[in-house]
Amino acid sequence: MKQKIFTIALMLLLAGGCNRPEPKNIASTEAIYKTQNDIFYYDQTSDDAYINQRCKLDIYYPADSKDFATVVWFHGGGIQGGQKHIPEELKQQGFAIVAVNYRLYPKVKCPAYIEDAAAAVAWVFKNIQKYNGNADKIYVSGHSAGGYLTSMVGMDKRYLAKHSIDANKIAGLIPFSGHTITHFTVRKERGIPGEQPIIDEFGPLYHVRADAPPLILITGDRELEMLGRYEENAYMMRMMKVAGHKKTELYELPGCDHGQMAHPAHAILIDFIHRQSVQQP
Repeated sequence: MKQKIFTIALMLLLAGGCNRPEPKNIASTEAIYKTQNDIFYYDQTSDDAYINQRCKLDIYYPADSKDFATVVWFHGGGIQGGQKHIPEELKQQGFAIVAVNYRLYPKVKCPAYIEDAAAAVAWVFKNIQKYNGNADKIYVSGHSAGGYLTSMVGMDKRYLAKHSIDANKIAGLIPFSGHTITHFTVRKERGIPGEQPIIDEFGPLYHVRADAPPLILITGDRELEMLGRYEENAYMMRMMKVAGHKKTELYELPGCDHGQMAHPAHAILIDFIHRQSVQQP
């Protein structure tokens, strides 16, 4: 009952304007958190200097806890910019955050950045137990381009399969305002204008399936978002349900544009993780 009340209260909060307080810290404020920076996530270094420069992650984790969940976080920037960072809203919530850098266009082209994202997620599956985390509680999330990478890694099973990881073992996919059609940078690489929607193997919508991990789609206000971002996420939600997926949710954040939506979206992410922990035996 308490969980239902919390969820209803959250949705009432989201009905207001976009300026909202920080998500409430649920974990003990006395917990000790540690951070390790610039961990190379491929199995070995490369002759490619750009891979060695960009393919690194930071991990922030509760050092005095065990069996905790982990959020793999991909930054935004249109796959053309951006840097890994630990979102402040996710700190001190009782779980770990892994912030990932990946290679960027135009130094690389598709699917190099998707491959990087998958390699980082695979690293977490293979290494989180060394930090006392639970490999069955790994969530993947990110904003904008990071949301796109979240969906691609989780929906197209081929990328994680290369690392002997079943994408269905991801506890949840929570993309913030991510493309579900083929990303505009992938289209740019091919000389296709941003107003021309494409859905091919590089669009999460292409990989709709009933057995995918739980999927939480979050966008800003449809009138303030980037062109069509809400509508393509709504279509993804509908097609997942048509395909028989039982755990797809869609949230639209009124009054929030593409950049503003990330802050309140963190509250939905945190709530989802705690809802999952309640449901797990």
